[in-house]
Amino acid sequence: MTTIATRSHLDVATHVAATIDGIFAMIDGWRDLLEDRWRADASLSAVRVDPVVEAFAVPAVSGDTLLTGAGFVATPGALADAEWHLAWWLGGSGADRSVRRLATIDDPSHEQFRDYTALEWWRVPTATGTRHLTGPYVDYVCTDDYTVTITTPVRIGDRIVGVVGADALVDRLERTLLPVMRTGATPATLVNASGRVVTSTDARREPGSILRADGLGDALRRPVGPRTALPGGAAVVPCGDTSLALVVGT
Repeated sequence: MTTIATRSHLDVATHVAATIDGIFAMIDGWRDLLEDRWRADASLSAVRVDPVVEAFAVPAVSGDTLLTGAGFVATPGALADAEWHLAWWLGGSGADRSVRRLATIDDPSHEQFRDYTALEWWRVPTATGTRHLTGPYVDYVCTDDYTVTITTPVRIGDRIVGVVGADALVDRLERTLLPVMRTGATPATLVNASGRVVTSTDARREPGSILRADGLGDALRRPVGPRTALPGGAAVVPCGDTSLALVVGT
């Protein structure tokens, strides 16, 4: 018989943080690269930016990876030759691992044009000036599947010229995180800063649903130390600075 060691919830949260931190570090590197290019050429155009983005986005979504999309989205008017511009590459799934560029409509007069500045993955990081994790949500633009999107601003001086980021499919995250989460001492649910479920050892808690528990909202906004007790015996364990947290003991 195989015995599976039980981990503390703090250990599980540390593993979750390490997984997400790897994605954060990659995106931060892309941001730094784009900021360096912009400082060297203040009149950057889509023609010049796109090859730079393609060079980091295509490897990131190729092969066996958590990421299914990656790229850069420009602030309207930031590029010399494109008022609106989205340079985003998508990885394949299943047997088809080919990488393609996301087709977009950048003409505001077109009936299918979509103002990306109204979307959470753009709106929040450009308002706060810091990285943001959006989702899980059904990404009807790229994947038609439950997705987590991480974006961070690209800044030149006081001006945000766009966001750079990546998409991760929830089912890929589940395959990576659930085996470790199941080794915790009690059931665990991974939620974002709004209490939306990313994944859970409880099959009844579906990705994208809202976890409701007394005191959960306050605990997610203002965690107290490595573990914040909730009424009824549950607790919230933050996963580093990822904005994710484990809700355990429920």
